[in-house]
Amino acid sequence: MEFDISYTSKEITPWGGMVFLKQMLGKIGFREQIIQCKDLPQPKSNRGHKVTTIIEAFVTSIWCGANRFMHTEVTRHDVALGRIFDWEEIPAQDTYKRFFGKFSQATNQAVSNHFYSWIFDNFKFDYFTLDIDSSVITRYGEQGGAKKGYNPSKRGRVSHHPLIAFIDDVKLVANMWLRSGDTSSANNFLAFLDDTLFKLKNKTIGLIRLDSGFFQSDILDYLEQKTIDYVIAAKFTHPIQRVIHDSTNWITLDTGIEICEQIYQSNSWVKSRRMVIVRQRIKDRPKAPGKQLSLFSEEEIFKNYRYSAYVTNMKLAPAEIWRIYRGRANAENRIKELKYDFGFDSFNLKDFFATEGALIFAMIAYNLMSLFRTFVLQEKTQKTLSTLRYRTFAIGAYFEKQNDKLVLKIALNKKRRIWFAGLWNHSKTFNYPFGISNA
Repeated sequence: MEFDISYTSKEITPWGGMVFLKQMLGKIGFREQIIQCKDLPQPKSNRGHKVTTIIEAFVTSIWCGANRFMHTEVTRHDVALGRIFDWEEIPAQDTYKRFFGKFSQATNQAVSNHFYSWIFDNFKFDYFTLDIDSSVITRYGEQGGAKKGYNPSKRGRVSHHPLIAFIDDVKLVANMWLRSGDTSSANNFLAFLDDTLFKLKNKTIGLIRLDSGFFQSDILDYLEQKTIDYVIAAKFTHPIQRVIHDSTNWITLDTGIEICEQIYQSNSWVKSRRMVIVRQRIKDRPKAPGKQLSLFSEEEIFKNYRYSAYVTNMKLAPAEIWRIYRGRANAENRIKELKYDFGFDSFNLKDFFATEGALIFAMIAYNLMSLFRTFVLQEKTQKTLSTLRYRTFAIGAYFEKQNDKLVLKIALNKKRRIWFAGLWNHSKTFNYPFGISNA
């Protein structure tokens, strides 16, 4: 079919579904929180963008698909989107770079304290499960802190090695520190944990789950001094492999899965601790996680299994300890989503603290989206941002004046209009259970 093209001067946005998020941000008072955060850098010129606009537009650009500064142009020329959010002018990518370029270590600390605490102080839930993990972010330039270290996917490349804390129960980020690429997983961990607990000062941490990168005596001692329950994956050191080798009290849980427990004391520990050990037969469960015993690789029986071990201070059945730890896999999935959908591995600047500042707001964008998914959409399974972007947010719309009133015209077929109207009304009237409603 042949056709001609013509043009329209109507201000049309492909992101009409962003009205839901604008509605939520207004209800929880996000703009007011930006204003109240006095540590944010302020423009020196009267012609500069408002800080509220810079932060809202940066977060919205991420929601619209930007995962690097260049991609923030996706919203820059969208006048209709600017009207939805009431921005006088939408910033360009250089505005964001200059803004985050003013961030220092002290700024990052104060800003992250403000925004993380704002959410968790007002959350009407308690007794959280805290998962802390590290990640490797490969860098290709000469950014501050980008150094050679452990990088399994790009050996020899420089990287950053951030720490991230997640609250599993409500699917939120509780803290994030950027670190240089030559740090180990547990480097500066106790300071990070203290900072995380400070941000969650009005909440009780019922459980901490950590992988084997944090299997250190000082961490175990610290958690016990704080009387916090923990489950930590054990490193397969030679002494631990020998304990597993000598274990005989195996109990069958399921086909190809056996479990036992031992009391173990490392030479560096002042006391013994409980260790739960799981082995899975490779023949029955070829995709089972775990490690083989390198010390006893020649012994036939040990070739048939993959093993995992967990140190804990909890007084629960061994199978329950294993089940609890497996929930930690959600943290790894969230890191993947942060990288894929929120630009966690691609928003970077030359200055180390500027990069960290940008990533703090990528974390805030994630938390706000998580609130939207949990309390507005209320679906049984949380969809990823990439799914929501094209199912919920990518809806053509334009403004039109009707009887001296501005109306946003949404381009939807009749079948989807009922869904849209229902979600719109829900986002307007829903009483947010985390108690940060301005209504």
